[in-house]
Amino acid sequence: MSRSLKHVAIREYVRSLVEGSAPGTAAPSERDLVDRFGVARMTVRQALDALVSEGVLERFPGRGTFVAAPRRTASGVTGFSEEMARRGIVADSRTLAADQLPAGENLARALQVPAGIPVVHWRRLRTADGRPVCLTDAYLDRTRVPGLLESLPTSLYDDLAARGLRPSWAEDMLAAATATPEEAALLEVPSGAAVLRHHRRALAGDAVVEVSRTVYRGDAYTLNVQLCS
Repeated sequence: MSRSLKHVAIREYVRSLVEGSAPGTAAPSERDLVDRFGVARMTVRQALDALVSEGVLERFPGRGTFVAAPRRTASGVTGFSEEMARRGIVADSRTLAADQLPAGENLARALQVPAGIPVVHWRRLRTADGRPVCLTDAYLDRTRVPGLLESLPTSLYDDLAARGLRPSWAEDMLAAATATPEEAALLEVPSGAAVLRHHRRALAGDAVVEVSRTVYRGDAYTLNVQLCS
C-alpha cells in the first residue's frame, strides 16, 4: 500500500474512533498509530493534520490531540438543482448532448484516467423559473457511471449519491469572461455579454467523480460563498 493510501486509511480509522465522542476526548496517540499500522510517524502526522484541518481534532502542544468542539462549517457540495431549490426557485434543464468522447490530456489528468479513453459527456442548458441561467458540460469516468447515458437522471448529484459517489468536496475555479456567440444564443444574451465561468473538479473521498465547466449569465446568477476559519 502506498504512503498516500496509508495516510487515508489512518485518517478514516481515527475519524471512526472519535465519531460521536465528546469534545476534549483524547485521540489515539501518534505512537499507538505508528505501532498499529506499521508506518512512519510522518504518515501518522499527515493523517492527524488532515483531521485537525477539518476541525475534527485539535492539537495542544505538550498535551496531545483531542476531539474538537463543533464549529461552523461551509455548506456542502451542491448541484444546480439543489442550489436553486434552496433559493426557492424551480430548476429545469434541457439536454443538448449526451455522448462519449476521448479525453484530452488536461481532462484526463483532471479525471485521473488515461488520455484518449472515452469519457461520458453530458451538456445541458439549465433554467431557473423558466429563464436560461447557465450552460453546463459535465465529464465523468464512464466506468464509474455505467448506464448513465442510457437513462439520464433528473439530478446528476442524486444519481451519484445512489451509486455511493456523492461528491464530498470540490475544487472550484471562477473567472469573469464574455459569452461566445454560441453561448450567447443559448443563454439568450447579446454576444460578448458578461458571464461567469465556473470549473469544478468534484470528488467523493479521494475519487474524482466529475469534472464540469459551467457558464453562468452575469445578469441572472449570484454566487454565494461561505467561508470558515
